Amino acid sequence: MAKRKRLTVPEITPQSGGAASGAAPETKSAFPPRPAPIASVAGEASAQAALNDLADAMQNARETGRLVEEIPLNEIAVRHLTRDRLTLDFEEMDVLKSSIRARGQQTPIEVVRIDDGAKRYGLISGFRRYMAISALRDETGAPAFATIKALVKPIDTVSDRYVAMVEENEIRLNLSFYERAKLAAEAARMGVYPDPETAVRTLFAAAPPAKRSKILSFVRLHDAMGDVLRYPAAIPEKLGLKLVAAIAEDPKRLRRLKETLRKNIPDSPEKERAALDRALAKSASPDVPKRDVIAGVRLDAGKGRAVLSGKGVTPALIEELEAWLKARGSDAARLSHAKIRSL
Repeated sequence: MAKRKRLTVPEITPQSGGAASGAAPETKSAFPPRPAPIASVAGEASAQAALNDLADAMQNARETGRLVEEIPLNEIAVRHLTRDRLTLDFEEMDVLKSSIRARGQQTPIEVVRIDDGAKRYGLISGFRRYMAISALRDETGAPAFATIKALVKPIDTVSDRYVAMVEENEIRLNLSFYERAKLAAEAARMGVYPDPETAVRTLFAAAPPAKRSKILSFVRLHDAMGDVLRYPAAIPEKLGLKLVAAIAEDPKRLRRLKETLRKNIPDSPEKERAALDRALAKSASPDVPKRDVIAGVRLDAGKGRAVLSGKGVTPALIEELEAWLKARGSDAARLSHAKIRSL
């Protein structure tokens, strides 16, 4: 039986021209075929179109303030706007710094370009984040904290910049009524708005009318006592409204309240609130000392109030007093109509 030859795959090298030495040349090339010129041109055009689309998308994101950029801290004007936040909680700042040190900055701040001849940006929102990263830069000197992630917003008017700051901070933090009021008052003082009422309506347009009314009351408190209050952001809503009502009822109380704070300068928010509460209670004391008007009936009267007490205050006395008041009101009404007819 004839022996069969073992077939082996010929080694193909570029020099062999596609066939092994001594073997018959192959009819197909060992190298892959070159693409047709039209396919190459189409591929390049497609890649360029994709790059153009990407560039357009990046440019659009930058122009609309959706592109996160790395901006050097020293190019940001922190006091570009009057800040609505009056105080920084040290414990909260330490927590924020620890988070940024461990995980990096997770949320970008918001800025606008300032046209003052230099490449600078005005801070809109993210004051706490800016302060935390600035502190980390000073503490560590690390290059990672020399820049900050930011969205450059296309906001032109100063009014719109304030609105943007308020909207961001209303979502992220719980500002006090005084902080909101101070912002509105300062914006009006600087001419951003014609008056505090317009400032409150514009800045807090999304707030319910009752809330805007309370902010306006705190604007009056800021105007009246802002120069003596040391911890105004800590004044609770109820106390602030009581102060405004007391000052409106008796302007002399304002002087007494200021004297109280100037004589005994509080060194904590709690002591300032306690001092204001005491001053209000004192100023609300009766203008007329308590006295017995008839046997068994004691009168305790002050501005806007009168209290009768004692054993003599019987249902019969109350009925007689009510009838007298009604008759007195009718007489006053008749007298008023008579005066009008005589004019």
